[in-house]
Amino acid sequence: MKWYEKQIDEVEKATGANIEEGISDKEARKRLKKFGYNMLDEGEKPSAFFVFLGQFKDFMVLVLLAATLISGLLGEYIDAITIMIIVLLNGILGFVQERKAEKSLTALKELSAPQMTVFRDGEWTRVLSREVVVGDLVKVTSGDRVGADLRLIETNGLQIEESSLTGESVPVQKDDRPIGGQDLAIGDQENMAFMGTMATQGSGLGIVVATGMKTEMGKIAHLLQSTETLATPLQRRLEQLGKVLIAVALLLTALVVVFGVLQGHDVYTMFLAGVSLAVAAIPEGLPAIVTVALALGVQRMIKRKAIVRKLPAVETLGCASVICSDKTGTLTQNKMTVTHLWSGGRVWNVTGTGYEPSGEFYSGQTKINPRKERTLEQLVTYGVLCNNAAIQEKSVKDGLLKKKKSTYVLDGDPTEGALLVSGMKAGISKESLTKDYKLIQEFPFESTRKMMSVVVEDTNGQRFVVTKGAPDVILANSKSITWNGRTENLTNQRKQEVEGAITSLASQALRTIAIAYRPLATNQPLHQVEIERDFTFVGVQGMIDPPRPEVAQSIKECRQAGIKTVMITGDHVVTAKAIAKQLSILPENGKVLDGNTLSRISVKQLEEIVDDVYVYARVSPEHKLKIVKALQAKGHIVAMTGDGVNDAPAIKAANIGIAMGITGTDVAKESSSLILSDDNFATIKAAIKEGRNIYENIRKFIRYMLASNVGEILVMLFAMMLGMPLPLVAIQILWINLVTDGLPAMALGLDQPEDDVMKRKPRSPNEGVFARGLGWKIISRGFMIGIVTLAAFAISLQANPDDLTRAQTIAFVTLVMAQLIHVFDCRSEHSVFHRNPFENIYLVFAVLSSILLMLVVIYYPPLQTIFHTTAVTPREWLLILGFAAIPTVALGGVHLFTRSEKKAS
Repeated sequence: MKWYEKQIDEVEKATGANIEEGISDKEARKRLKKFGYNMLDEGEKPSAFFVFLGQFKDFMVLVLLAATLISGLLGEYIDAITIMIIVLLNGILGFVQERKAEKSLTALKELSAPQMTVFRDGEWTRVLSREVVVGDLVKVTSGDRVGADLRLIETNGLQIEESSLTGESVPVQKDDRPIGGQDLAIGDQENMAFMGTMATQGSGLGIVVATGMKTEMGKIAHLLQSTETLATPLQRRLEQLGKVLIAVALLLTALVVVFGVLQGHDVYTMFLAGVSLAVAAIPEGLPAIVTVALALGVQRMIKRKAIVRKLPAVETLGCASVICSDKTGTLTQNKMTVTHLWSGGRVWNVTGTGYEPSGEFYSGQTKINPRKERTLEQLVTYGVLCNNAAIQEKSVKDGLLKKKKSTYVLDGDPTEGALLVSGMKAGISKESLTKDYKLIQEFPFESTRKMMSVVVEDTNGQRFVVTKGAPDVILANSKSITWNGRTENLTNQRKQEVEGAITSLASQALRTIAIAYRPLATNQPLHQVEIERDFTFVGVQGMIDPPRPEVAQSIKECRQAGIKTVMITGDHVVTAKAIAKQLSILPENGKVLDGNTLSRISVKQLEEIVDDVYVYARVSPEHKLKIVKALQAKGHIVAMTGDGVNDAPAIKAANIGIAMGITGTDVAKESSSLILSDDNFATIKAAIKEGRNIYENIRKFIRYMLASNVGEILVMLFAMMLGMPLPLVAIQILWINLVTDGLPAMALGLDQPEDDVMKRKPRSPNEGVFARGLGWKIISRGFMIGIVTLAAFAISLQANPDDLTRAQTIAFVTLVMAQLIHVFDCRSEHSVFHRNPFENIYLVFAVLSSILLMLVVIYYPPLQTIFHTTAVTPREWLLILGFAAIPTVALGGVHLFTRSEKKAS
């Protein structure tokens, strides 16, 4: 269908569109069911069955299965069946982990999916692009990504960049007129907008004519079907580490087998034990567990209003050393609030923030009733009268119990909203004024006039004009003033007093709006030029976009974490400095740079002073890229926030690009690695804290798994070197691997951050996995776990030389308990005594379940035969627990002692 040739009414008819009302939600769902979602095919994903089979493709598992088959053929049926069951359980655990990661990432894509503005049931609404259907009427504005193929029916300076389809980076000027003639190339179809392209300027309306694989983008979908590899730098490093660990594990396992055979042990027994040890020792599940940890962390971030679009950002967050934050809406509430009022030489303060109409009026320290102060009442009344905004009370669900709470939403200009709320706090609403005043005519605000006026008539039939606007303009057009409840001539002295009051309010970073009025004759012609003069000056309302209440504490925590916060704003220097001081962003000797200075200096010159600058004022989005480059040149890891089309280069260039979820354009979101769904600075801090915690949790289970694996290998190696019997049989080794490596390791990924996680300096991006003494902790704990297990085995064997099964059971239980006690030590960078073990309830339950599984195989008679175990006596339990606690308690005690010694010195 050549949509570009069609008249608008033909397009409307062919697509079943309705320009007047839009299609209904019911009709949209029907079309969605019939034609499918507006999505490009991603290619076939492996079925759950093949994902499950993939768990058994590891070479060592295949060797173990082959050995098990031989074991069965030799008549060792019980051992063979049990090993098969353990391998199957391991496969199920790996499958669950992989599917969990996949589902988390799918949910992540859903949340960060682009949206479109469509006209349905007579109202404009935002829906996910994938839910848009043919016949939908769509609004496209600058910064939007077009989510379907559209035939444009109205354009207003609309330009669309179509390089994803045409290769041409120059935006195309769009039109809504039909184009006749021959077949046109995509680039020449000026009345069409295509899926995947970006609106760079202007706005327009269009009817959806194609979705999904039927779009122009769908025709070349084979170029887009390769899914993005979400492997992070950490995952790649761990994969390389895994290969080294596999080589080391195989070498040590081979030594165990060789020493065992040389000591006279049966070759088949040693081979099976060796393969089992290799399977248990090789951390083949490490990348999968890292993926799960990242995915779980991402889910937690989503709950904290931070949507991660690119997994590497999770790691980079922990390295952030500078946050460059927008002021409006991020550091502040983006809700203008009147805080000071001036009239006739008096100043009043009003409490309360945002659009909630609750607050008190004060004259100095004295609380007053604004309805009993005639001048004040007049000032707020006129602010409500000359106003087009509306404050609506909405009921929203809040919290886990989904209780309903009221919230107040502005419909209109923020400045007018502030004046409206100021009046409502005094008990004066628009609704109440309609009884006393009738609107006759309005003269809207214009930037040339810098004022807005309304002509109203009171109940006595008296007409007058009420005006609000820039104080200097209103003052220049006034001839009288309200002073001490009376009207008097505006003398030069009074003018100077008004100007002084305005300057005083402005110095507090308040935006000032002046209010005036003028009585009119009943038959006076209502010409704007004639009536907007000779005012009586009533007073001034001073307003500010107040800081978010939680931001100051977040900035303080960031400073403690070694992260510098930089404010970037388009506001004037005075306003920027005032807010920066309120939030403790600007220190005593901190510099403030304005846009003019930024334009004049080079990136190289900026590098020399960038560490001393804390506030950038009157900055355009183009300057942000310069700031990012200068900070990065100084070695900083930069998080940069933005919301506009022009912010995209800086967001993309930053180490962590952060887009605003509410005010952000699709271009900004596409360029970002993190989206704030609440546009709140505190969310950045929470995301950095979560990012640090995710990395620390990954280090925790690397420490736990590798120390446990080192212990398992060493107990076997030392026993063979000393000419001792096998401390563990193959099936016990596999059971230990299943019981200790599964749930406890996963539970570590859910651990809460340590108290000092935001008191440490940012991590270097080049930091190795084993940095900060992790390698030493793994080797020392692993060595100790191996030694105590071997010691318990030797003592039991010496006490009962003819009962090898008992000694092996003692070694088996000691090794399991040593690992399960050690897992609590892994929760802290300091020692096991540093944290409450019951903080992580998931870990407590994981450890209890592992202990229960261990008790079953040593006390349940049918399983004793299979696992070569015997019941352990209470006296033996004292021996086991005493030895099992040594690696954690002894080394933790040494760390605690040396730490207190350092503090004392």
